[in-house]
This record gives sequence, C-alpha cells and structure tokens, in this order.
Amino acid sequence: MKKLRPIMFVGTGSDVGKSVLNAAFCRIFMQDGHSPAPFKAQNMALNSFVTAEGLEIGRAQAVQAEACGIPCSVEMNPVLLKPSGDMVSQVVLNGKPAGNKTASEYFLDTNRNALFSEVMKSYNRLAQKYNPIVIEGAGSISEMNLWDKDITNMRVAEAADAATILVADIDRGGVFASVYGSIQLLPPSHRKLIKGVLINKFRGDERLFHEGRKMLEEISGVPVLGVVPWFRDIFIEQEDSVVLDHLKNQPQPGKINIAVVRLKHMANFTDFDALRHVSEVNLYYAENEETLAEADIIIIPGSKNTIADMDMLRQRGLEGVLMRLHQNGMPIYGICGGFQMMGKFIHDPDGVEGNIPKTKGLGILPVETVFKEEKKTEQCRFQFINDSSVTGSGYEIHMGVTNVDGSPLCRLENGETDGCFLNEKTWGTYIHGIFDNASVIQQILRQVKPDILINFSLKDLKEEGFNKLANLVRDVVDMEAIYSFLKE
Repeated sequence: MKKLRPIMFVGTGSDVGKSVLNAAFCRIFMQDGHSPAPFKAQNMALNSFVTAEGLEIGRAQAVQAEACGIPCSVEMNPVLLKPSGDMVSQVVLNGKPAGNKTASEYFLDTNRNALFSEVMKSYNRLAQKYNPIVIEGAGSISEMNLWDKDITNMRVAEAADAATILVADIDRGGVFASVYGSIQLLPPSHRKLIKGVLINKFRGDERLFHEGRKMLEEISGVPVLGVVPWFRDIFIEQEDSVVLDHLKNQPQPGKINIAVVRLKHMANFTDFDALRHVSEVNLYYAENEETLAEADIIIIPGSKNTIADMDMLRQRGLEGVLMRLHQNGMPIYGICGGFQMMGKFIHDPDGVEGNIPKTKGLGILPVETVFKEEKKTEQCRFQFINDSSVTGSGYEIHMGVTNVDGSPLCRLENGETDGCFLNEKTWGTYIHGIFDNASVIQQILRQVKPDILINFSLKDLKEEGFNKLANLVRDVVDMEAIYSFLKE
C-alpha cells in the first residue's frame, strides 16, 4: 500500500478533544487496511502506562495504540511530564525518569534542540515501521511565548511534513476567534501546514451551524472538514483527570456503591473504568465523611505524591473516618500510593517526593514503605495467593519499596510476590489495572453480595468503543479530503 503522509491534530487550546479524535483516526486508518501508529512528542499527565519493555508513556498513547491494534512502545511518547506538585514535574525521557524540574527549569534550562532531536529520533523509528503516523499536539498552537521552546506542536508538524488539522472545542464558546486567531498568529511556514479545521463537541442540531461553518471557512481560509457531535455513550479511556469533574460523586440506592477516595495528586484514575461499567455497581469519587460512610466498598487510589495526599487525608479528618470504617468491617482496598497509605509509615529519606522525610500512614496494613530513586515500571501477571481462581494482568509504576510484615496478596508470574493481604475485605497492591480483571471484581463485590456472578470483558468494551467512535467520526468528517491531504 502506498506510503501516506503523516497527519497531525493540534488544538486551539488544551482539552479540546485531540486525544480522542486521534484515537478515532487511528482506528479508521486500521479499518481501511493501513498500519497506523500514534505519536505525541511531549505529554503532561498523571495517568501513564507501561510498555512490554518496562518503559513509561502517557496513557493516551497506549489507548491510541490499542485503537491501531498494535502494542504500545516508548517511541509513541518520548517525553512525559508527571506533575508532583503545583510547580514541579517528574520528567520521563524515553520511558525512564530523568529528574524533577520546575516549569521554569524545564522550559528555560533544558537544551530544547537536544530534546527535540530525541523526539524526532523516536518519530523516525515509528515512521519506518508504521503508515501513517497519527500525531497529536499539546495544548494550544498560538502560545507565541513558547514557540522557540516548542518540541511538540508546529515544530514537529514542520519536521514531519504532516498534514495538520486544527481542532476547536465549540462547547467552550468563542470558536470563531479561537480558530481565526490560532491560524493567523502562525508564521507563514507553519500556517501553510494547516489543511483544515475540525469542530469538536457540538451540541444540538448541526444544521444550525451550517452558516457558521461557511463563515469560518471564509475568515480562516481553510475548509471545515467536519463537525463532531458531543457524545457520552461511547467508552474511550481518558487520560486527563479533568474528566473526574464530570463523574459521579454520590452513592446510589439499589447499587453496590464503591467510593474512590479523591486525592489531590490522584494518578491512573483509569484503574476504575471497568468497575464503572459493571451494571450492579455505582462507582463515585468521595472527599468527605458523609459520602465515604455511605459506601459499600472503599478504594484508595494511586498518587503521584503519596505523603502530601496522606497529609491531606489527615487535615480533612478522613484518616480517622477510614480507620473507623475499617474497624466496622467496611471493605477497603489500596492501589500503589493507596497501598502505601494503608501502611504504618511512609519514609522519604532522599526527598524523592519532597521535603517531608517521614509520615504516618493509616496503619490498616502491617507494611512500611521507603521511597527510592529507582522507579519500577513493568507489566505483570498475577494470581491471588489465598484464592487461585483470582488471576489477571496489570502493570506497576512506583518508586517505593514496601516491606510487608504479613501475608502477600499475589504471586507474580516471575515468582515474586506483591501487596499485602489482611483478609478478603482488606488488602493493598502495587498493580495498576488490577480491577480490569473480572475475577478481581467478583472477589471484592462478593464481600457485599456473596452470590454475584460477573460476566464482563473490558477488552470487548474497548473494542466496541473504538469502532463506535470511528463510525461516528466517519459519518461527520470529509474522509475523502483527509485522504487527499495524506496523498499529496
């Protein structure tokens, strides 16, 4: 099949829906017989994933790789920034931690040309294997003060000679100004790369925007290639925690209510996507005593700053609430940082997370954690030690070493053990994605409803979502024009 030009989706701002549209086109190109792969030079997210080689990338690129039907690789996201505080992020370069930096250190003190060279090496390796490359930009292309530091937007588009599509979120309002301004602010060499505009998140009757669409084409000088409707009935894993603002925060009568403790630095919230789609379950996010006390099951999630989030629980008075609920027989489970918080103490002698060397945990599990500079990132398969029928797969991302003075939860395929098992209602684990496995879901739900039988496949749900999304986008986007750009 003829080699296609790469396509790139850039935005008028952040959170305009580029990641989801990128996944849609990944699936469309796969359906059409091509061999696409996703690429995002630099990503900022707390929600990450681990490749088969044990390298860390943004979750969105792992999802997009699934849409392509291929394994994810570190080349798909060579630079990942993981915020650990208001002004500090861990820099993950080519899948491995490269230190913590403030925003000013990252943008002003790093060698941008060297970083861009690393980015393009990854891109070129992908481009040798896959066709077309579906590239995602980051944030807004019109941040003029960052152009000379750009390693992820129009500099990538120019270097890759990508047919570039500008994505605008009409739900925010101001779509005419944002599209026109974004294009006009670009230097001529970058402006000519913009082949069209996609309007995203349109609510209502698209015919009402027909006149607006023509006006937008006239003022911008590029075609509007489609108007993508707002949807809520298609499941696509999300990366940005902003989606949490739209998820449930209250228990529901008649359901098994699972409360996820909402932490300031919560990481990998997609750990709970499968639970959200079990019909018997109402999963919600809780940050006060009332909503926690009304749950049937509580999960303490992962965190990018475990000590800060443990102190936040203490300041909010939730430490005592969780201890009381545990003593009253409430099932409580912890993942990664949540597992660490369930222990007796968390030590940070080398300042890996910050300047607090030690803090008390909840004391629910007989474990203590010491943070180390080395980060463990690997995929795994597991089996519960106390119940061999509970099996599955997941992945680990953590910098802590936890000493367990009790029974481990799992035996891993490599012979190692993981987590801590107090009883069937109380355990902790380092395994992200553990609740993606039907047998684990059934194990925790049976603590509330002993006769429940789970027949659920997250893989099938994902495939259905990718295909529905691809069909939706095909119906509203001028695919003939898209392919004409890729064949230029």
